Amino acid sequence: MNGDQRGTDTAPSFPGIAARATETDATGDIPPQNWKDIVDSGYLRLFHPPEFGGTGADGPAQTEAMEALARACSGTYWSATVSALLCGKLISTYGDPDGHRRLLDPLLTGERLAAFAIVEPAAGSDAGTYRTTVRPAGPPGGGFVINGEKARITNAPNADLAVTLARREKPAGDDGPDWCLAFVDLHGPGVRRYETPHMGLRGMPWGGIVFTDAHVAEDDVVPVPFTELAEGMTWGWLLVSIAAIATAESALSASVRHARERVSFGRPLAHMEGVQAQLAESRAQIDAARLLAHRAARERAAGRSAKDLIGMLKIYATEMAVEVTARAVQIHGAAGVTQGHEVERHYRDAQMNVIGAFATNRLREQVAEGMGLGPAVYRAFDWLTPTGLAHAPSGLDGLPGPAEAAS
Repeated sequence: MNGDQRGTDTAPSFPGIAARATETDATGDIPPQNWKDIVDSGYLRLFHPPEFGGTGADGPAQTEAMEALARACSGTYWSATVSALLCGKLISTYGDPDGHRRLLDPLLTGERLAAFAIVEPAAGSDAGTYRTTVRPAGPPGGGFVINGEKARITNAPNADLAVTLARREKPAGDDGPDWCLAFVDLHGPGVRRYETPHMGLRGMPWGGIVFTDAHVAEDDVVPVPFTELAEGMTWGWLLVSIAAIATAESALSASVRHARERVSFGRPLAHMEGVQAQLAESRAQIDAARLLAHRAARERAAGRSAKDLIGMLKIYATEMAVEVTARAVQIHGAAGVTQGHEVERHYRDAQMNVIGAFATNRLREQVAEGMGLGPAVYRAFDWLTPTGLAHAPSGLDGLPGPAEAAS
């Protein structure tokens, strides 16, 4: 089985989307035909049970379909999967099963697009610094208003709905959760959107949302403990991990083809030991990540917590894809860094996955916490004074001691 076949034997195919991937990256816009292909394939329904309008696909079937779409076009994959999987799961998990079908159903039919609005201009993974707030609107309209700004959000420029993480401004006597999910209609007053240029995943709409006393219906503000939200957001880690695996697989396939076809110093690159070693290392890394992804998806699709497992997957898969695409650039030489080349696009896309959803450095801390090490606590620690090295040795008065020299 060669690199073009692994992980896609039973998955749906998206040849039209793949054929348009270079154009999508160059123009920064997802063609309307891509959305038609996605809807016609049933992809948007894969992640939900039949009672919610989905197909009830199991974990492996979901991951194979996700990888197939991500291999066809990473930007299209991100946009569609953030809406149908991540936002769809947050709505179905924390919203009202009946009352919020009006929000979920259009996402699964492709009639509407959703954005998960979490990150803010001055804050990435640190939710403690988020400032977006929901407060009661009061009479005459009732409901709530939301204020704040969300930045670097997938689908922000053209989404219809924002599943927004916000603080609750609680009235006296309200001892409920400090956080909520607000389902905000982005076509209402008090909402402004903007686009943000980005290095990779160029077809994916990306930008910010500014809320200024934007109205939110009472039923569309759902208080949720932050610890529970962290579990729900693992769907985002999973979709990013599979995007990374797909990008790495595409880069490896391109490298294998190039190594077979390119003759240098009287022999194909594929016959050179150094190139063989690079290709073999990439093959092993991708397959290891894929096995972990299938295991994680199987657990998550069955309704079991897989937070630590998906955290480990996100760390390994996204950083692995950067290594694999860097090798692909090396194997292709100057062609690999030529704008418009397939490998150049994969290299840019791979970098985005490391940061997307949750930075891998912070995820490492969470994985360590899951091992029983407890949360990372930062305290000032003076290791010089107890050793007696904080002062200059006798007889060297006037010279700076080690502590002063270090400063």
